Amino acid sequence: MKELKILIVEDDEDLANSLKIFLDEIGQVTVSHDGFEGQMLGQEGIYDLAVLDLMLPQISGFDILKKWRTETKLDMPVLILTAKDTLDDKVHGFELGADDYLTKPFHREELLMRVKALLKRAGRLGDDNQLAVANFSANLNNRTVAIDGNELELNGKEYDLLIYFLQNSNSIITKEQIFDRIWGFESETSLSVVEVYMSNLRKKISKLTDHQPIRTLRNVGYIFETED
Repeated sequence: MKELKILIVEDDEDLANSLKIFLDEIGQVTVSHDGFEGQMLGQEGIYDLAVLDLMLPQISGFDILKKWRTETKLDMPVLILTAKDTLDDKVHGFELGADDYLTKPFHREELLMRVKALLKRAGRLGDDNQLAVANFSANLNNRTVAIDGNELELNGKEYDLLIYFLQNSNSIITKEQIFDRIWGFESETSLSVVEVYMSNLRKKISKLTDHQPIRTLRNVGYIFETED
């Protein structure tokens, strides 16, 4: 399920490394030990879920969450992870837009269960690693996609690109977000590669259906529309 991207913001390096090992079976995990860096990474809008510690140096997890929700308008699921287990802290976290709350210490199985539940609720992960959006169906286990039951022949990046759209249907995705998500921040490839892959993906979709769900929004980005 490496199509999913998970952000961990945790200053305890040992715990962060353990979290990465736990969650690596679900998706590609990025770890930040610094609150300000973690905040900036989250604001890129390319992650499917964030695990956010509250007790961070210099900036608190509460402040990061508030900026994500009010300034950046991020809707990615956020799981608060903290040693603070008072009711007031939990209520405050939910008021700021947290989706779930897990107190330390915790069991690996509970963490995985909560993360998967959040991903399913957000439409990022289907039952048995299946995604169904409009007339598209994807199997995340064997990396296949079908349209009306007919398999779509895709290469690796084309598949990753389409899954990103399926997981964010009816949401605008910028060219920069696609590049950072699929090729990575440090890639030496130029941004124009996005247009090349978008063109190839659209052509392959058009061979199997008359309806082209991916629309270009001039000077804004792209959107995968499930309705006309």
